[in-house]
Amino acid sequence: MAVEVSVIETSSLGDRSYLASDGRVAVVVDPQRDIDRVLHLAGDRGVRVTHVVETHLHNDYVSGGLELARVSGAAYLVAAADEVGFDRTPVADGDEVPVGDTLRLRAVATAGHTFHHLSYVLDEAGDDGWSPVGVFTGGSLLFGSTGRTDLLGRRHTRELARRQHASARRLADLLPDGTQVWPTHGFGSFCAAGQADVAESTIGREREANPVLRLAADEFVTQTLAGLDAYPAYYAHVGVVNAAGAAPVDLTPVTRADAGQLRERIAAGEWVVDLRHRKAYAAAHLAGTVSLGLDGPMSTWLGWLIDWGTPVTLLAETPDQVADAQRELVRIGIDRPAAQATGGADEWAADPAQRRELRLADFPALAAARAGAAPAGLPAADVVLDVRLPSEWKAGHVDGAVHVPLPDLPARLAEVPPGVVWVHCSSGYRATAAASLLANAGREVVVIDDRLDRAAAAGVAMVGTD
Repeated sequence: MAVEVSVIETSSLGDRSYLASDGRVAVVVDPQRDIDRVLHLAGDRGVRVTHVVETHLHNDYVSGGLELARVSGAAYLVAAADEVGFDRTPVADGDEVPVGDTLRLRAVATAGHTFHHLSYVLDEAGDDGWSPVGVFTGGSLLFGSTGRTDLLGRRHTRELARRQHASARRLADLLPDGTQVWPTHGFGSFCAAGQADVAESTIGREREANPVLRLAADEFVTQTLAGLDAYPAYYAHVGVVNAAGAAPVDLTPVTRADAGQLRERIAAGEWVVDLRHRKAYAAAHLAGTVSLGLDGPMSTWLGWLIDWGTPVTLLAETPDQVADAQRELVRIGIDRPAAQATGGADEWAADPAQRRELRLADFPALAAARAGAAPAGLPAADVVLDVRLPSEWKAGHVDGAVHVPLPDLPARLAEVPPGVVWVHCSSGYRATAAASLLANAGREVVVIDDRLDRAAAAGVAMVGTD
């Protein structure tokens, strides 16, 4: 039977895991921590997982590889050069690993994203011998980009960028143009130096489109280093967990909190996170909460914003939404929320005085407010706050805006000038999170719930744009 490769997408973190099988046995590559998805897929395909493979020790998510290998009895393949706190099958460059009678893996050293990164060529047996079907590239060769090279510290970034260039060239030289490329990162992950604009690719396509295969080493290194932006603070914790070996997850429901307990948690400085859509949050919410809707990358921003270890309580409309959030959070190492509550602001606020609203506006309203003619119900725009990341700011921003990236805002609230703050990002998600933090600090705030690419047409002066 021909090889079948199934993608297990984790869109909230911008990653992919893979299950490759011959119809009887299967190999799983770079599994996320919630391994029930993998086991369900393997059961649906009627295959037995015999090998679990890590291309590298991940920083952006906690791996489920160790637990999946334990429950399935599979061999757990991890680079021999990586120092880890668990038993594994050590793998090095050039090793060949049989997977059933018709498939095999070939390890190829592809340093760059990490020092000991491995890619795995998947070969299929045929009448004329072995031939490559595809290559699992992890954080090495991505669709139109490569994995970032600064996660192990600034002092290694340039050297790893050079290695990344050499590694990508090695894969391109080793494999024919028709070989499928199966990366783990690059679909919104902060582990990628750039982002994918295609759903699939081959070595031949990457040879034509990927800068790493088109630029000389020096030019590639310069371009890569210039494009690196901030990455989530929780990466430092995730890397340590993966090197030690993650514990099994517990996704059972957590303790329910009533209105009084929610107020106590807020008063104690804990994080109470409202998972509803930002429009619902703006209409009415419990004062002191933070807006991080499940419709966006909630776990990424929460993990980036909080002091690690701070108790987190989840608020949602339904138990299923709380369960979804729990699943998202275990992937980045927040194992058990402190509590949860479902319903809406009326249930969560014991006193109507504890309910709060946020005013929403768009860029035409900002243009009017800056001209001294704010629409009815909206205050003057004393301060325009941009909470996007530095690279986004440099690409173009509102003239006269103040820039404080969302991850920096909790520590820099005092830097926001006095007056009414109109806060924006690129769409409204991060702006609402920032507005909730500002409101919790006693600031009067307006959320610009609008796309920034509409600002200029609405009459808002922009600078730094082409």
